[in-house]
Amino acid sequence: MARRWRADWRLLMFAGLFLPLLVGLGVWQLDRAEQKKRMLADWQGEDSRQTWSRLTGEQQRPGQPVTVTGRYGEPTWLLDNRTRNGQAGYEVLTVFLPTEGRPLVVNRGWLPAPARRDRLPEVPTPAQQVTLNGRLAAYPQPPVLSDQAEGSAGWPRRVQALPPERVAEQIERPPALIVQLHNGQQPGSFEPAAAPDLMGPQTHYGYAAQWFALALALVVLTAAASYRKTTGADNDNDNG
Repeated sequence: MARRWRADWRLLMFAGLFLPLLVGLGVWQLDRAEQKKRMLADWQGEDSRQTWSRLTGEQQRPGQPVTVTGRYGEPTWLLDNRTRNGQAGYEVLTVFLPTEGRPLVVNRGWLPAPARRDRLPEVPTPAQQVTLNGRLAAYPQPPVLSDQAEGSAGWPRRVQALPPERVAEQIERPPALIVQLHNGQQPGSFEPAAAPDLMGPQTHYGYAAQWFALALALVVLTAAASYRKTTGADNDNDNG
């Protein structure tokens, strides 16, 4: 009993729809892996530190080392629901007024929360001019399923999230990124905020391999299903 190619247009249509999708997902994961390699290099490298005033929009990317000189402003937000080793606390974010360049927000690190919810921690802030070293980072995102209600009044102000729109109420045209201090030895800093949990490029390479494997399996299965067993009657009909 022989096998002959007999295309099923429904099967071919199915393969034609999903094959480009699977290949596209694999290519997208490869691109994500390259992006993560660059981001990890930025977060781990120290050679490309630049001053805040000289950073152009194209150079402002998460992980970029930066130094900025100026004074802390009054607006300070306490980002709620930030735990550290099981202890509740806040991340402290304060407006910073550089001697050169646009005002920005600095993530000064983590403070433990008082025992009573109706009290806020003391946030000592230097009044003199200081120089800070940190890395550019995205605005902090709220925890999943957290309450998005408005924060408390006055300064410091407890908030659940700090999007750029809220910062724009205090400074004009806030930058797209903030500065995250990378150690607790700097003026006005506290326990360093955790570095972003960046998925390594190897993970994306693994996902890419899975998508390409599925694409290959689809091609093989489509080809195998298109070769059907033929009977003698079928051969006679084909021949005559």
